[in-house]
Amino acid sequence: MIEIIHIALPILLIITSIFAVYFKDLLSATIALAAMSLILSLEFYILQAPDVAIAEAGVGACLTTAILIFAIKATRRMEEGR
Repeated sequence: MIEIIHIALPILLIITSIFAVYFKDLLSATIALAAMSLILSLEFYILQAPDVAIAEAGVGACLTTAILIFAIKATRRMEEGR
């Protein structure tokens, strides 16, 4: 069972990374980036590095996502500005 998880998590990590790059909407890309960070923190936890997993979940998934969402909300779209 653990071998399946060790195979599935990197595949999911790559898929969410590709989604984050190819999304045109910035909020969607930010959510995909947060999902990638959560999957990465789960991978760190499975690899028996819980301190790194907690840091990745806290900083990578929560704090970075919040900062990016605030920055996106503070700007306006090119289509709306004119």
